[in-house]
Amino acid sequence: MENDTCVNHDPFIILGSCKSCPKELSHAELLSIIIKCVNFAAIKHKDQRRKDDKETPYINHPIGVANILVQEGNIHDPIVIVAALLHDTVEDTDTTFEEIENIFGTEVCNIVKEVTDDKNLPKAERKRLQIQNALNKSHKAKLVTLADKLYNLRDIQESIPIGWSQNRVKEYFKWSKAVIDGCRKTNFNLERELDLIFAERVSEDKETCTCKKPLIL
Repeated sequence: MENDTCVNHDPFIILGSCKSCPKELSHAELLSIIIKCVNFAAIKHKDQRRKDDKETPYINHPIGVANILVQEGNIHDPIVIVAALLHDTVEDTDTTFEEIENIFGTEVCNIVKEVTDDKNLPKAERKRLQIQNALNKSHKAKLVTLADKLYNLRDIQESIPIGWSQNRVKEYFKWSKAVIDGCRKTNFNLERELDLIFAERVSEDKETCTCKKPLIL
């Protein structure tokens, strides 16, 4: 891996015999990149755990996001899948954008940049910016965002993160919907699954609400 970080080589761009036109990658070459990316992400996230009561290994999350894109979003673009596998590495580990670009190429790096929060900003500002920037994200970054939110919301449905109150859960759902609304008309299947979750949440809130005000996410 040390040698990889020293050479700025995009694995998705391999020139043909004319040395000017990129050639189509073989299945073996694409598989090699995907497995290399999974291994890279696993190493980066190796000491991290999710906030559920089982302390699930964090690597389950980016792999799960990539799986949602393939299995439910019907997305088979390797650039998107690799970006999904790497989407939290810069934000949550010691990975740098330069490292990602050197190993996995400029397009993957740019997608990861689009979905990465600036940890130097206060949390409230980071969340506000996610809503504000959602509409202007590239199509591929929106795909990663949709799958990421879908994975996280399902996780919360199954097990509320340790230390979270019901009000915090409610606010997370409300904020997530605001982000997703900026990514509309990107992938029907993923948006449908998200809307089903939001509708279920509204229904649950209505059952527990004691006032007469309509509940809107």
